[in-house]
Order: sequence, then C-alpha cells, then structure tokens
Amino acid sequence: MKVGLFGTGAYGLALASVLVENKAEITMWTKFDEEKEQLEKTRRNDALLPNYVLPNNIVITTSVELCMKEKDLLIIAIPAAFVDSLCQVLKDYIKPNQHICIATKGIEQKTGLFVHDIVHKYIDSDQIAVISGPSFAEDVITKKPIGLSLATTNLETKNVIKKSLANSYLKLRHTTDIVGTEICGAIKNVIALASGMLDGLGTNDSTRAMLITEALHDIEEIIKAFDGDPRTVLSFAGFGDLLLTCTSNKSRNFNFGKMVGTGISKEQINQYLSKTTVEGYYTLESIYQLLKDKSVNIPIIDLIYNIINYGADAQELLTFLVKKD
Repeated sequence: MKVGLFGTGAYGLALASVLVENKAEITMWTKFDEEKEQLEKTRRNDALLPNYVLPNNIVITTSVELCMKEKDLLIIAIPAAFVDSLCQVLKDYIKPNQHICIATKGIEQKTGLFVHDIVHKYIDSDQIAVISGPSFAEDVITKKPIGLSLATTNLETKNVIKKSLANSYLKLRHTTDIVGTEICGAIKNVIALASGMLDGLGTNDSTRAMLITEALHDIEEIIKAFDGDPRTVLSFAGFGDLLLTCTSNKSRNFNFGKMVGTGISKEQINQYLSKTTVEGYYTLESIYQLLKDKSVNIPIIDLIYNIINYGADAQELLTFLVKKD
C-alpha cells in the first residue's frame, strides 16, 4: 500500500508509526522547508512527540504533487484551518482511483464547514472517509489497543483504510455517518473546556461525570439537527473521545479550561493561546454560530461561550448542571 500523509505534527507522526507497522510505503508532506530539513536530519520532532523516531525509509517532502504521486491512499492530518488551502492544490493532482482519509478534527472558522465539506468543495468523489476517536498521539505510538470510528459510504475506501491502519492494536469500527462522526470529533473539545473548568473550580470526578452525561444528550441533539445518526454519540468518535478528552491532563482543551476555572486573567489566557493550539477554543466560535444559524438551542454551548468570551463566572456551570432539564 502506498500512502501520502499530509501533516508532520504529533498525530501525523503517530499515524506514520501505524502505517509503518502495516508495511505501507509512506511519503509525508509538510508545508515548511525547515521542518522538512529537521525531520530528514534528525528523524524526530522532540517538541511534539519526543519518544518517536521516524524510520529512514519514509520520504519527507514539501511537494504536494510528490506526496500524491502513485499513492493508493491520501491521509489529511493537518489543522482544520489549513485544509482549504491544501485541497486547492490536491484537486489539481487527484486521480480517480485515490482514496482520502481525513484525520483532522474541527470546523473551519468563518465558513462553519466541517472538514469533509471542505474536501468535497474541491474534490468530487465519494472515496472519502473520516477517522476519529480517543487516540492521543503519544498513546498511539505505544502500540497499546486503541479504537477509532471509520466513517465512509464507500466500501472500497473502507477496505483500503482498514488495510492501511487496522492491525493487532488499532481497531477501526465502520459507520456511514460522516457528519455525526465529525460533529463528535469537534464538539468534544468544547465540552473538554467545561470539564477543565470544573477541575479548576475544585469539583470532583462525580461532577465531571455529570457534565459528560449531560453533554452526551446535547451532542445527540446536535447530530440530529445536522441530519446525522444520533447513535453515533455512543461510538469511539462520540463517547469514547469525549471521555478521554474530558478526563485527561494530556488534553490541551482540558488544561485550558482548568486555567479558566481557576480564574486567571484575560491577559494570561491570551498569552497561553498565543503559544498553544487549543482546538476547542476555536471550535467553540464555529459551533456557537452554526447552532445560532440553525436555530438549535444548546444552552451549555451558550454558557461556555459566555464564560470564555465575555468573562461570565465559571461557577455558573455548577448551577447550570443541577438545573438543566
């Protein structure tokens, strides 16, 4: 299997480790010359994934065309903000027999598009899939069991991706609900902000479990509003990822929420955001606007939005959880 992997961040490197295990022939793309040079020289990115050394037979390139050439599968593992610009180039080189796997989670700022919608905007194909689930990059490389949802309507695409990624420690469970899988992958980061706030307020595991349970019902309503399958909330992409992101100190979203819950200043928050990518912070803006546009009322999203953007007291979460219908 020949794979073009777009993205040399922590998750891209983690996926590369799985592809290597499955004997795939891999080319990895980065936009940045200095990153290419570093990976070619050291085969490491100690800042993002210090315990992983990239095998020497993986080709690193800054050429989109080279990364795509003669590949069976293309995997997109870059931040959601850059998917549009990548796809503008992908469309010029994509071949009819090539399959696309989206490993990016999130919603595009300003447009409110999910990642599969961005790809479809430029590439007219049903050979597109989304993978999502509880899988920190540093956990993937340890080769302990991990489960992901694999969402696609194309059976050949499903089989190609399973051949490339599924193995003795990585399980892929198929679903045809692409939109529900994407919603789960994006919204869990927003709920993790609230879970972190609860931790910062000094609450206990029982209160965080209360939040997660209530959030499952809300995510189900959001999936319904976007014509997805509400059962997806119980998948690896749904409950699995929500549980992990809302309870782990490895989660940047959880840690950011914890900072907010402790009452740090707006200046400290801005300083942290300038140095750290907090997906839930940006997704919050997008999902808030999407729900308003669809006239879908999800009060917990409104409350998180008001706490983050307008300085509402995080203590309001405690009252909200008790009084929520």
